[in-house]
Amino acid sequence: MTDVVTDHAPAASDGADAHHGPSDLTFIKTAGVLAVLTAIEVWLSYSGLSASIFVPILLVVMVLKFFTVVLVFMHIKYDAKIFGRLFYMGLFLAIFVYVAALATFHFFSS
Repeated sequence: MTDVVTDHAPAASDGADAHHGPSDLTFIKTAGVLAVLTAIEVWLSYSGLSASIFVPILLVVMVLKFFTVVLVFMHIKYDAKIFGRLFYMGLFLAIFVYVAALATFHFFSS
């Protein structure tokens, strides 16, 4: 019988992780960071700050949460670089299309 070649690493006999990617502790720490960032967002919504301060801070926190979820929970940080490039190309394309649509609607509304 011939040996079957797989893409998976053989089980490590020295107790090391056989899989690639984040550990359970990394997921727990990430969940804690996301909980803190969410608490900051909730606090900001009740703080009574003016919109000129509230909106930029909220946008920064939103972007931090987005990239935290993308990098850790979607495994972009741990996968092959091509998957990250494909994800970011799609993200930038979607942003471009969204901005173009907004510009079009603004142009026709006047």
